[in-house]
Amino acid sequence: MEILLEELYKHDLLIEKYHQRKVFLEEPIFKTAPQKGKTVASAKSYQIIGITQSGKTKLIKHYLLSLKKSSYLYIDCNDIRLDIQALNISLEPFCNRHAIEILVLDNYDPSIRLFPIAQLIITSEISYPIDFLEPIFLYPLDYEEFLAYEHKYDSSALNHFFKLGGLPCMHKISQDERNITIQKLLRYALESTEFDILCFCAKMTAQKLSAFTVYERLKNNRKISKDKLYKSFESLLQKRYIHQLEKLGHAKATKKIYLCDIFFKSALTVEKHFGRLFENMIYLELLKSATQCYYDEHIDFYVPERSEIILSMPFSNERNLFKKIEQIEAFIFSYQVKKITAVTMNMEAKISHPFSKVEMVPFDVWALGD
Repeated sequence: MEILLEELYKHDLLIEKYHQRKVFLEEPIFKTAPQKGKTVASAKSYQIIGITQSGKTKLIKHYLLSLKKSSYLYIDCNDIRLDIQALNISLEPFCNRHAIEILVLDNYDPSIRLFPIAQLIITSEISYPIDFLEPIFLYPLDYEEFLAYEHKYDSSALNHFFKLGGLPCMHKISQDERNITIQKLLRYALESTEFDILCFCAKMTAQKLSAFTVYERLKNNRKISKDKLYKSFESLLQKRYIHQLEKLGHAKATKKIYLCDIFFKSALTVEKHFGRLFENMIYLELLKSATQCYYDEHIDFYVPERSEIILSMPFSNERNLFKKIEQIEAFIFSYQVKKITAVTMNMEAKISHPFSKVEMVPFDVWALGD
């Protein structure tokens, strides 16, 4: 194990052009330790949580390359050469001997023993209850982050976003290989039951869906226990491959289901429904901005903090919006809604209403707004 650690310690990290993300790691503060008189790093320790290919490794390598090479050790825990038992014996003495201040355990394995070090960074798909690590949730690219990958920002950018989704790796994959590549990545990252559930959720994007309904549909095609399916469904939620939206005032009502990345729908199912895909895209923007929202009958998203209704209406016009407002008039007055935003593909308008401010806003303007 000493030989492997020496190899990893001396290995040069390389990344291609890095596109800045909205989340980042704070650089360590170097100070002189009392008594010993040597310089040590003082920094936060992090647990970076995200689905496969969300950019965790690249975020870390970008951070490490700004530091002195001898100060850190990067280990990918998926390396089959690692013997965890031997690693638990050798790692701490190795770090002490080389005065390593920053230890990175990419794709963290919880059987690896942790020990005191100036800065520890781990990555994983699930959140581990480790008190001294600050959690960072790294989602796939939102629309603003996606634009950094575009050579120029014009009307084609939004169409590219629909075609590629939010996984950074998609920009390097040719069009004819994208679906198969994503299928392979997901099959590798997920258990077989989790993968089957995700495929079914892709068909049901932006619709009400319970774990029981998934069980009823999947049991006809494969032998599976209800307990196993429920655990797998919960695992997908914990890993954030799927998300649920609660009904306003009805926590026990069936929740709506959304995918963590819009490209999964086209990669995992042949069923097309642009309206639901567009709604999923709006949900992800709300999720990544930490906006607490709910759904209600005929209402896609209600944001109580802003007293705002957000409607997914990609190809609607003013007349359609008038009809929609009439349909939800009781809700508007009951909850004293101050603002109604209809997110569209390219339609922009303002509509007069006696109580609420009503606007039709193109997605790219809405997503990049404050």
